[in-house]
Amino acid sequence: MATVIESNDSYTAFWNDVMVPKFERFRDIMLDGLSYHSRVPLGRLTLPQGARALDVGCGWGDTALELARKVGPTGKVLGLDCCDAFLDKGRRDAAAEGLGHVRFVAADVQTHRFEREFDFAFSRFGMMFFSNPVAAMRNVRAAMVPGATLMFITWRALDDNPWLALPKAVVLRHLPPPGENAQTCGPGPFSMANPDVVRAQLAAAGFTDVAFERLDGPVMVGRDVDQALDMQMTIGPAGEIVREAGALADTHRDKITMALRDELARHAKSDGVWMHSSSWTITARNPG
Repeated sequence: MATVIESNDSYTAFWNDVMVPKFERFRDIMLDGLSYHSRVPLGRLTLPQGARALDVGCGWGDTALELARKVGPTGKVLGLDCCDAFLDKGRRDAAAEGLGHVRFVAADVQTHRFEREFDFAFSRFGMMFFSNPVAAMRNVRAAMVPGATLMFITWRALDDNPWLALPKAVVLRHLPPPGENAQTCGPGPFSMANPDVVRAQLAAAGFTDVAFERLDGPVMVGRDVDQALDMQMTIGPAGEIVREAGALADTHRDKITMALRDELARHAKSDGVWMHSSSWTITARNPG
């Protein structure tokens, strides 16, 4: 039976129709290469046995499973994502590991009707893509008991993330930036890079005690230069420019790939292509 998504949001449709196949192509990089930014904060996180946790925009479910391990079999974890194709992997992995206390639901977090039951809410690189971040935050808060903690991870500014900034700069030497009517998967990966903006959004949603922790480190953007090149030409800021340029991108593809390959090769090591990245780990409290 097909899963009904509780949204008319065009971003949700774009994720399912366009982005899911692209992300599935590079799932190993998304899960392993970029996992540093969730592995570090979740590694420090302690949750009591029996706690109830919500994972917002949980993707393939790896962070939801990590939360399930922390809360133990007497706890509860709900993973939500607007792409049911992603959630299938989470369901399989949970079953294989015997984590029966984690459940995955395809839904739009902005509109999903929650029970107020969660002690902790988490999101890794999911909050940046909501068409109305305050509405999403407010709805997440409605799912949290008084005193519960929200933790979410967002990218810092583009200039602090050369793994995306450099490919974008290379592609822009040959192609125009996307126009105002470009198809998009949401406000974008850097829409929550400014702490002042995010503080205001969280305050509007009713959260207090907001804190930011900067996390810098290398991420693997490809097992080798070929995969790194393929990924940058497909997703992210560079991939968006290529997609929106259409036939013009095809005309200049050889020049773009040659220039981008040279740049990515500078970062190649024996175990992959590694580049610098930077994120915020943001925490806030539901006062009640």
